[in-house]
Amino acid sequence: MSRLLPTFRVVALLEGLSYILLLFIATPIKYLGDDPQYVKMLGMPHGILFMAYVVIAVLISSDMKWSTRTLWIVLIASIIPFGTFYIDKKYLKKSHAK
Repeated sequence: MSRLLPTFRVVALLEGLSYILLLFIATPIKYLGDDPQYVKMLGMPHGILFMAYVVIAVLISSDMKWSTRTLWIVLIASIIPFGTFYIDKKYLKKSHAK
């Protein structure tokens, strides 16, 4: 098991949460309420979390013995709403329990 796995799980949770807040709360407020402050407030942290998610996923993929296909699934999940939560349940939680 990778030493970065607990860190990756936290980053995945925060990245998924920031994406949902950005997509379903901040963006509608920006366009329906003509108030871009929430997008500005959430955009940078989400971007940093997204980059951290991708980098850590690539770093731990060999330790986790992920196939190339699994790594692509993990990476693509970061651009799908609620995708990182699925990845945590399907690929990370079982590995963390060992």
